[in-house]
Amino acid sequence: MSLASPTSLAAIPSPSNAVWQLGPFPIRAYALCILAGIAVACWVTERRLRQRGAAPGAVLDIALWAVPAGIIGARIYHVITSPAPYFGTGGDWLKIFLIYEGGLGIWGAVAGGAVGAWIGARQLGMPLTVVADALAPGLPLAQAIGRLGNWFNNELYGGRTDLPWGLEIHRMDGGQALRDEAGQPILEEGLYHPTFAYELLWNVGVAAMVYLVDRKLRLGRGRAFALYVMGYTAGRFWIEMMRTDEANTILGVRINVWTAALVFLGALVYFLRVRGPREYLIPAGLPSVATAPSATSDVSQVDLSAKGATTEPARPEGYRVVDEEQFAHWRRTGEAPPDAGAQPDPGRLDDEATTAPRPLAEQPEGSAGGSAEPAGAGAGSAGGRDGSADDAHAASASGAPAEGTAAESAAERDS
Repeated sequence: MSLASPTSLAAIPSPSNAVWQLGPFPIRAYALCILAGIAVACWVTERRLRQRGAAPGAVLDIALWAVPAGIIGARIYHVITSPAPYFGTGGDWLKIFLIYEGGLGIWGAVAGGAVGAWIGARQLGMPLTVVADALAPGLPLAQAIGRLGNWFNNELYGGRTDLPWGLEIHRMDGGQALRDEAGQPILEEGLYHPTFAYELLWNVGVAAMVYLVDRKLRLGRGRAFALYVMGYTAGRFWIEMMRTDEANTILGVRINVWTAALVFLGALVYFLRVRGPREYLIPAGLPSVATAPSATSDVSQVDLSAKGATTEPARPEGYRVVDEEQFAHWRRTGEAPPDAGAQPDPGRLDDEATTAPRPLAEQPEGSAGGSAEPAGAGAGSAGGRDGSADDAHAASASGAPAEGTAAESAAERDS
């Protein structure tokens, strides 16, 4: 006699297998979905960062820090909010390190990933807010793809339903559906709300919303990321209340519901209080053969006629933060704006070393950075700066940022 429940013609089927063996190595569908989501988020972020002036491949340098930190943060959040399997009666704290058995929290992933992204961005010399705004549409797409892993695992579903899109659920053990005497996968009785699909579709909608609003309003200083956070937590709030899997509660309400509400309020306050234009980046410390990209290209150009030049794009030592008009001028002419080193707002999540100008008293001898003296005036000065006017003209013609700019001074100070 089969234990499988009758299947509705309108039901959404679930996979009966979530793990495949490749010799002694298990290949888990959930892990593949997570990796695919990370790849999509990196692709979206790379494109948006390059449109804002970052060098090609910057997202990989940031991901090397953000991805591991995100996984660690996700695990820490899970252990804190579900401590019983590790520290409760019969628990084993060593299982904390068995991530492949499951147990990751999205809230910890975002927090840990933010710390890792800050470290990576700081090493590249760019503000975290630029990275966050570039990531904003890609992160919900990654989360949407990751939710497919829950479908393979037959988990995180809602209550019973008779709707046409009700979900079949298998009784799973070790990534495989249990089978009856006839070898057929055993289904739980009835159909259930596919909360994984609700969140998947919601996240795709959030990604589209962030992209369109950012395109219209040209959000800056982390506000695009704050908009993503608000959109995601608004959906997570009601979807979380539909789930029936075990979870710790506070005052009878799931912890993740409380978390979603609090994070939403924090993002709303940030979005309303923070103001500022979209931020763009001008590379600093490039060799003189490098020029600004053309208006139709987001790839650094190199003068191939220069001796010893290669086709490899030069890696900047850091970045200067400018507004959209200044960035457009730099792309057209290769001339860095002289006023790009304004003092930043102390409340910004920026690396101040890349935006703050070096005081005049600290400028190296012969530097033009921070000086109000015209380039041509140096030739007739008492100090007789050798060829200052010619150097300024050569820097402008090559398209490289002017020597002695605030970003270069900061890079020299950090080196």
